[in-house]
Amino acid sequence: MTINRFDILTKVVDLKSFTKASEVLNMTQSAVSHAINSLESEWGVTLLIRDRKKGIALSEVGQKTLIHMREILNRMDKINQEIALAMNLEVGNIRIGTFSSASSCLLPKILCKFQKKHPHIEFTFFEGTYEEIVEWLETGVIDIGFVVQQDKKRNLNKVPLIKDKMVVAFPVDHKFEGKKTISIQELKNEPFIMPKGMYQTHVNEIFNQANIKPLVRFEVFDCNTIANMVQEGLGITIGPELSLKMHQNIKIGELTITNWRTVALASSLHSTSSPAVQAFLKIAQTVYSQSLTFQ
Repeated sequence: MTINRFDILTKVVDLKSFTKASEVLNMTQSAVSHAINSLESEWGVTLLIRDRKKGIALSEVGQKTLIHMREILNRMDKINQEIALAMNLEVGNIRIGTFSSASSCLLPKILCKFQKKHPHIEFTFFEGTYEEIVEWLETGVIDIGFVVQQDKKRNLNKVPLIKDKMVVAFPVDHKFEGKKTISIQELKNEPFIMPKGMYQTHVNEIFNQANIKPLVRFEVFDCNTIANMVQEGLGITIGPELSLKMHQNIKIGELTITNWRTVALASSLHSTSSPAVQAFLKIAQTVYSQSLTFQ
């Protein structure tokens, strides 16, 4: 059946491996290869480019058609969930996109409460950057994802969860240690590690508000790398408390200028959420309904 071949192709693409896809699908590797070859033969196009050095990549037509394949598979999953719901049964898989601090600090509380009510729903997790999660939502790779509620132009439904305060991070035994609050003016001559990416806008807003230009020594994209550089005394940084509190070998302090980012769960505006996804969003909202401030 063609839908089964769609599922096989998406698994190979997501896992970037015929071997891993065959294990997940409980099929032989030759059967996986045959399914994709037969689909390519039926359509008369090349969907996957196989390269021993570079690995597996989608062809141009593969990239375009995979979006529609995912949509069909998502629709089939929703149909099965609706039928199961009518029969008082629970089936389904929720694909969640998450970044590291959300995985550690936000997701477990939601999963704990959700699985008590819906123990038969399965999950697939995709961890990536903020930008990757938004792209996965827009292309149908995931059903829901943790995002930073910033870009209002995105075609996403968002359920706000927490307000995450921007704080300053510095190494142990730094002169800021022990201070209750830190003035932004005190950062002026400190070697600064500037984050590149989603929350750089918040950092720039803080410095612009104080009319100060930071002494930028490094510009770094990865949050863990920034924290490790701070730990080694290469500079200080400003970032979200949710992320920086995960690192025990650095210290954080509150700024006199308050700036927040809102972390939300998002789904695509272009697709109807399945019953399982709707239940997950409802429970997530309940878990964090009492306070929008990260504790």
